[in-house]
Amino acid sequence: MNTDEARLRDDMSAALRRLDALGLNRGSTGNLSVRIPRDGRDGMLITPTGMGADELRPQDLVWVGDDGEVQGDWQPSSEWPFHRAAYRARADLGAVVHAHAPEATALACLDRPLPAFHYMVAIAGGDDVPLVPYHLFGSEALSQGVAAALARRDACLLAHHGLVAAGATLARAMKVAVEVESLCGMYLKALAVAEPATLSAEDMAAVIEKFRAYGKAARR
Repeated sequence: MNTDEARLRDDMSAALRRLDALGLNRGSTGNLSVRIPRDGRDGMLITPTGMGADELRPQDLVWVGDDGEVQGDWQPSSEWPFHRAAYRARADLGAVVHAHAPEATALACLDRPLPAFHYMVAIAGGDDVPLVPYHLFGSEALSQGVAAALARRDACLLAHHGLVAAGATLARAMKVAVEVESLCGMYLKALAVAEPATLSAEDMAAVIEKFRAYGKAARR
């Protein structure tokens, strides 16, 4: 194992623990992956199935090739097919985070997407966070649904299941996951009073354009 992969494994283990600490996951729920080639083949490091953040060690992470080959001491998460589907759909994605986050999952259990009620919904790359219809976990149908949603967004809700967020880096995917969870909580609170108004497509397009350079310019 080279130094870069060892560091990546440490980062992934820390990210999984952070999801638990923030309350987005509990026990062995949820999973995360990072795209990493091996021997010239596309693939990913992913959390193993049934192992919680408190027991996972960096060496427990499993490598799964695009062809489904598994390298490691454990079986990969049962959700690994939709991680692979996301990477196949978007060459720019470097990490995928899946969480059974309470607020996002509550909204997904209402069979509702997250609309543009707040400008920060644009963090997912558009004017909503789409809802993928319910499919059995680990199924090809779920993989296809996630791939279709992430082809145009950086996050989606899984009906009666949870949240998926993605990004060019693990840090970015985590940021999207945390923000979408917070937004889902705000939206549910607003729904308790009334159906919130939403921003227009033009409003959201302006936000997305402004986000392209937000926080990226150094002071001179």
